[in-house]
Amino acid sequence: MDQATEKRGEQAERIAAGLRWEIVSGGLAAGAALRQEKIADSYGTSRMPVRDALRLLEAEGLVQMMPNRGAIVAPLDAGEFQEIYEMRGAAEGLALKLSIPELTNRQIERAGAIHEQAEHASIKEFGALNKAFHMTLYEPCARPRLLAHISGLNDLADRYMRLAALQLDYVRQSHAEHQALLDACRRRDEAAALAILSAHIADAGQALHKLLSAKIA
Repeated sequence: MDQATEKRGEQAERIAAGLRWEIVSGGLAAGAALRQEKIADSYGTSRMPVRDALRLLEAEGLVQMMPNRGAIVAPLDAGEFQEIYEMRGAAEGLALKLSIPELTNRQIERAGAIHEQAEHASIKEFGALNKAFHMTLYEPCARPRLLAHISGLNDLADRYMRLAALQLDYVRQSHAEHQALLDACRRRDEAAALAILSAHIADAGQALHKLLSAKIA
């Protein structure tokens, strides 16, 4: 790879990271136009790395390239979200099952500290802290590809979970379920922890899927 191509690739990654955060945090609404000229000006680049960044985000499902319209933020989609939470349930259940025998008290307390922080945080911080809590419990599974897969799914789910927090009053329920999961992990009760995690992901997923389906209908 020559230096010019590498620089363009680094620019594309930087732009993609910035746009990704704006989309998952709600700063860019579903359906919003993504004008290449405006983005290039904002990031101080040419349009070429912007196009590369938009292709990266398209592959992640966060951006849609529309014929004769350019790029837009991908709409919230009930079917996509169903797939995400079903995949989360399978992947995170495996990660937790592998992690529980290896979890140290220090790791559990670190997850507990994140849980306490989340209980006093704003809605804007909910997604990032929710992900950090779960990833801390899964870290001991020592499966880098599995953890990367789960991280990506959580990023895709974040803007959906923000909707759940705002419209389903989900935050209080989530905190209670996180506490129950922590307690099961402290007891090293694998069966209880897996059951709590499965219900935690599925219940929120089904409730939000129903809400999204109603909005689309």
